[in-house]
Amino acid sequence: MSSQRLSGIHALVTGSSSGLGYAMARALLKEGATVAISSRGGEKLSKVVSQLREEGFDAHELTMDVRSTDSIHAAVAWVNSHWGKLDVLVNNAGIGMRTVNKKFMFEPKPFYEVSPEGFRNLIETNLTGYFLVARAFAPMMVQQGHGRIINISMNHETMRRKGFVPYGPSRAGAESLSYIMAEDLRDSGVSVNILLPGGATRTGMLPDEYADAFDSMPGILSPDIMARPIVYLSSPEAEGVTGERIVATEFDEWIRTRKSLT
Repeated sequence: MSSQRLSGIHALVTGSSSGLGYAMARALLKEGATVAISSRGGEKLSKVVSQLREEGFDAHELTMDVRSTDSIHAAVAWVNSHWGKLDVLVNNAGIGMRTVNKKFMFEPKPFYEVSPEGFRNLIETNLTGYFLVARAFAPMMVQQGHGRIINISMNHETMRRKGFVPYGPSRAGAESLSYIMAEDLRDSGVSVNILLPGGATRTGMLPDEYADAFDSMPGILSPDIMARPIVYLSSPEAEGVTGERIVATEFDEWIRTRKSLT
């Protein structure tokens, strides 16, 4: 184990059975946090949590569908009964362009060829899901007088890229949501920040037949790029940091700039 900077911290990471979510959850666990590993559930989630616990980490399995208010309310009840508090909420659960166009990386389709069902499903998960989960857990944090909400996003290029409806709009919406949440909570002791990798990342959002070619492309980031900034944002060092958009690949520069201004 390492320095245990997050001992006593209780965190929930949505969509954390794989990809960015898993990398962030593992980083928090390595620093001593107690972490609820959350996804829609099933054998994959159970196996991931079991493996983490075997390694000695304080990981807990929490089934939650971010599209379902009933499922989210059940998760809030679980956190209340098992922990009695929540220090850190990481909104990460999402689905990618593969759900509307399996060949989106190589054969982008215009927005008018995206089905209404595909559009709604992705927005409901990636944007509405962030809102529903934050809405459910924020009152607990406000009552505590402290808490950290960290919403995961992607590069601005993703929001302008050809063939990226509805994924781009979902992330643009999540960023606007984050900034407004930060203002709404500014006087409550609860911070809201945005964190993104800073480039294309191996996350499993590509269909299997294209994943190998994508993963071997130069410049593809490891999900572990999120480890240091997520630990920082969950730690006492980030007290008072809110309404920030932090790019993981530029984290060192962001920290230096912040220190020079304080």
